[in-house]
Amino acid sequence: MATDAGTPIPRFPPGFLWGVSTSAHQIEGAAELREPSVWDVFTAGPGRVKDGSTAAVACDHFHRHREDVALLADLGVNAYRFSVSWPRVRSEGGLDFYDRLVDDLCAAGVRPVPTLFHWDLPADLDWLDRDTAARFAEHVALVAGRLGDRVSRWITLNEPAEHTLLGHALGVHAPGRRLLFDALPVAHHQLLAHGLAARALRAAGATDIGVANSHGPTWAASTEAADVEAADFYDLLLNRLFADPLLLGRYPDGIEALLPGDVEADLKVIAEPIDWYGVNYYAPTRVGAPRGTEIDFGGVTMPAELPFSVREIEGHPVTDFGWPVVPEGLTEVLTSFRDRYGDRLPPVVVTENGCSYPGLDDQDRIAYLDGHLRALHRALAAGVDVRGYFVWSLLDNFEWAEGYARRFGLVHVDFETLERTPKASYAWFREVLRAQREPRDPR
Repeated sequence: MATDAGTPIPRFPPGFLWGVSTSAHQIEGAAELREPSVWDVFTAGPGRVKDGSTAAVACDHFHRHREDVALLADLGVNAYRFSVSWPRVRSEGGLDFYDRLVDDLCAAGVRPVPTLFHWDLPADLDWLDRDTAARFAEHVALVAGRLGDRVSRWITLNEPAEHTLLGHALGVHAPGRRLLFDALPVAHHQLLAHGLAARALRAAGATDIGVANSHGPTWAASTEAADVEAADFYDLLLNRLFADPLLLGRYPDGIEALLPGDVEADLKVIAEPIDWYGVNYYAPTRVGAPRGTEIDFGGVTMPAELPFSVREIEGHPVTDFGWPVVPEGLTEVLTSFRDRYGDRLPPVVVTENGCSYPGLDDQDRIAYLDGHLRALHRALAAGVDVRGYFVWSLLDNFEWAEGYARRFGLVHVDFETLERTPKASYAWFREVLRAQREPRDPR
């Protein structure tokens, strides 16, 4: 993959947030010290994780977090996005772990940025149940009351679109339901949970609240009317369904009638003002009219009855996950959001961006990150108010239904010994951050 390696990454504004991201279930381990989550139940079933693994130990971050904080400090990031495990918080002493983690991050000069829900729902709760949104708000109030004296920036939810689609519509993630469009209440209840959580955080004194939604451009497979219509519908489901309610206070046309409860009243909660908007970006999606057959796309079975079909994007390199590498898609999604939402779009933070490649000398990952940082700077130059960038991920980890086969980390983890080894991309990103901190030429 070609890069502009001979030229420095352009300078980002002073105060820019530079970080890496992780999630609790994927790295913490110590499953015996917390309540079970829907992912513990899901991975116990045969054939649900490709290598048959679980996250019972994962990276054992619970016991080795000081080693990982030292890696963060050496890397030179000024922020660390992690998630707070709801099942762990409900367990005796669970919040003590996050107390220690936040204290150690602050001592290392790394800003803690917790995500309050990253897919690991307690096993006795269900997003089909509206009451789960209220229970989430109680969880958020508890965490904010304990950590809010040291944490200023908060993320309510991570990727409700994927949690709805993969976990409840297609059944390839926990909790493993295959409801197709009957999963829409799950989307609504997560968005309601976000609004209630934002209010709970405000009540606790928080002033820097955001959300982490996954977004990417949707490209029609052709200019044929059927392909354009299918692509528009896919874009509605994966982009607008999760952004319009937050930023405009309304659902796209035709969606509200499919949702339960007093949706108009709920939208007033969902649209609770946020201080910034997080975008997780990985790749565009090429979409065409349905083909009438079930297909496997990127390891996900796409049922024949869907009103669209996902197609391959040709002419671009791919990661070892099979995802196309399209840095210009990041510029496109950010500028299109700026155009669509105008002054309703708050400042943007890229809360996840990364790729899966094997090996310690991961030159493909360096090229990927190099290209996406330049694409991000082009969005900034085009007038998008971008305030931060987080690489996914600090560590190789438990990659959900893929198990341990996919490696997204800047740091290699030997899952037998749990030894951490920084990769070439870690050293490269450290140098990028060092250059960003250098005094600016006053000319």
